[in-house]
Amino acid sequence: MSKQSLQSLSLSGASEAAERHPSPASERIVEVARELFCRDGIHATGIERILAAANASNMTLYARSGSKDALVREVLTREGADWREAFLAAIIQSGADPMTRLHFVIPAIARWFNGGRFYGCAFMNAAAEHAKGEPAIREMASEHHRQILAFLEGLAVAAGLAEPGLLARQILLTIDGAIAALMVSGDAAVLNVAQRNLDAVLSAARG
Repeated sequence: MSKQSLQSLSLSGASEAAERHPSPASERIVEVARELFCRDGIHATGIERILAAANASNMTLYARSGSKDALVREVLTREGADWREAFLAAIIQSGADPMTRLHFVIPAIARWFNGGRFYGCAFMNAAAEHAKGEPAIREMASEHHRQILAFLEGLAVAAGLAEPGLLARQILLTIDGAIAALMVSGDAAVLNVAQRNLDAVLSAARG
């Protein structure tokens, strides 16, 4: 998910999302909202803007979602599922050996960063925009992390590494740090540092 974090606030990306999903109107709303929420922010994106880009009506929106908050939750659910599918698939496809897969975590982030749709982590962005105690956003972000942790811990167990649960958390912290640094700086050199950190963590776990 090219370095577009400083992209303009035009509707071009949202319009393209609508064109990729020409029907039904309720589906266009979700895809347009997904593009705009991820790219420009949830609070910066009003319902009227979404409806205009999706060429849809208020009635269609509220028949499907009922509210903007419900639409946000649907967008985050879809964005998270698609991100995990692509990210984990990239790691799995890097090779059969679990250590090879673990070392490929940062190249998988690099693939996303250079892939034309990088807006940072949807869950971190949403949490930053909402009250820190917002239960729905926090729980969705926690579930997203739980699924990634389970995957990483499984690889660590398969690789015979020490303290696989702790190691999974160390790797997830490296992932989150790399994503946040890329979002702020847009500097691909972040990935080199993240890879060195990952390699050091894996080396220590092997020792």
